[in-house]
Amino acid sequence: MKKLTLLFSLFIACSAIAQEENTSKEYNHWSIEAMGGVNKPSRPMTNGFYGSTPGFWNADLGVRYMINDKFGFKLNLGYNQLENDDDSRDFESKYYRTSIEGVVNLGTLLGFREWTNRLNLLGHAGAGVSRLDPGDNTRYDGGEDYMGTFVAGLTPQLRLSDHFALVGDLSVMGNVRQDYTWDGNSKTTTAGFNGMLVNASVGLNIYLGGAEKHADWVDVSNTTLLREELEATKERVAQIENDMMDEDQDGVPNYLDREPNTTSGVRVDSKGVAVDKNGNGIPDELESSLDKRYAKAGDNYTTNGSGSIAKLLNDGYVNVYFRFNSTQPETYSLEAINYLVKYMHENESASAELIGYADEIGNATYNQNLSEQRAKKVYDILIASGIEESRLSYQGGGVDNSVEKSSSAARQIVRRVTFKLK
Repeated sequence: MKKLTLLFSLFIACSAIAQEENTSKEYNHWSIEAMGGVNKPSRPMTNGFYGSTPGFWNADLGVRYMINDKFGFKLNLGYNQLENDDDSRDFESKYYRTSIEGVVNLGTLLGFREWTNRLNLLGHAGAGVSRLDPGDNTRYDGGEDYMGTFVAGLTPQLRLSDHFALVGDLSVMGNVRQDYTWDGNSKTTTAGFNGMLVNASVGLNIYLGGAEKHADWVDVSNTTLLREELEATKERVAQIENDMMDEDQDGVPNYLDREPNTTSGVRVDSKGVAVDKNGNGIPDELESSLDKRYAKAGDNYTTNGSGSIAKLLNDGYVNVYFRFNSTQPETYSLEAINYLVKYMHENESASAELIGYADEIGNATYNQNLSEQRAKKVYDILIASGIEESRLSYQGGGVDNSVEKSSSAARQIVRRVTFKLK
């Protein structure tokens, strides 16, 4: 009994470990096996004693846990009644056994799921302890015999439903240190596997759990394929969602938008490009307001500050604006740079200082660097436009806190580069 308790405790511990390692709910893992049938003890037997062929009867009750669709283990309890054949002297022995066995789903390994979902084959092998009770009518009264047992067998299955399967089993058992013959009338004289018994049984598998199928019958390859297809579909949906986003809110989704940073509020064509009929780089809806703020061709270009262009530049009416945390000028602000380019070309003795600013959001040191980077960006554009480096200088003005910090529209005004003519 102590050995049986130890085996059962080991089985429960292994089950707990397996449950920790495998939390899959795609299929059931547990089952109960109940079988009964016939047996044939082959050796050892006392001279003149022969076991019935076949002998009636044997019974097995097992609890099985499949770690996955290929491998598992089970705890098995068994009973055999061993009786004499017609040509034998009378005897009647009882044989009790328990074992822990590994289980292999041979049907899965051999590809049964590719052609049938009704037939399957399990293999099992393991070890345990057993007891032989020859009864009182023997030469050795009360000679109960305890021994170690090794067992191996094959279990064909016929699936009846998702929770039941008809099973057969053919198992061979070999006993170690069997002291008495199966009939109990003599002691054994050989060592090693000195007791052999064959069982043939039929019975029922009862599958436990809430999933549709048990590990015996699940086709994990199809499950994996479905999971991969689901993940691929999720990725495609996510890509579509990303493509359908409209980051600049111009009514054209990202994947069609050729100008993904269009100025907010301006009219765009079907490709997301701001409408600019005269091709001057300024959206038509902004141009009228810019014409009122900035001087146009024909105005007086002078260097003494009294002319309209010089006054607008020096007094901060002409600025280059930036988006939040960006050093890339807004598209409409390129025209402001163009005003300074025109002025510098028309007034070759003039020089200019570029001063960058940032809003109050963020760290002061970071904003100081950002303001200088903005001024450097405009400086680089002016150099690329043909203005000599000697006529230009730039610096970061840091944070401009002259507007209400909580107003996003007001903060847009101070994210800028201004010009000072010299």
